Amino acid sequence: MATTRKATTHWEGNLLEGKGSVALESSGIGTYDVSWPSRAEEANGKTSPEELIAAAHSSCYSMALSHGLAQAGTPPQTVDTSAEVTFQPGKGITGIHLTVTASVPGLDADAFAEAAENAKKNCPVSQALAGTEITLTATLA
Repeated sequence: MATTRKATTHWEGNLLEGKGSVALESSGIGTYDVSWPSRAEEANGKTSPEELIAAAHSSCYSMALSHGLAQAGTPPQTVDTSAEVTFQPGKGITGIHLTVTASVPGLDADAFAEAAENAKKNCPVSQALAGTEITLTATLA
């Protein structure tokens, strides 16, 4: 069964001086301020589309890796993933780097590296972002 998630954004003003807020409506967990300076310069307590993409990617990747490892008979104890989304004004999103560390009893480094790459390729968010270079650093804890 398919699921649909919803977020909405309200924006006021022009790009450089305007501001807005994004509401995570499906979960209802919050509304977050956004602005051009928080996107192109320092966050200053506000979020950005890139941070929201990073959150989606790191969580989706962790789930995909956990599932793949369990399907192979080596379920992880822990998976910790960070995603760094690089935004270049005038060019857009130029890359995403995933960093994962996992504790997987009974799995050697080569098998883990293969599982980590497979999760990168098969994570639904990675697939949605296929037009962007995605790199990975994977480490067994």
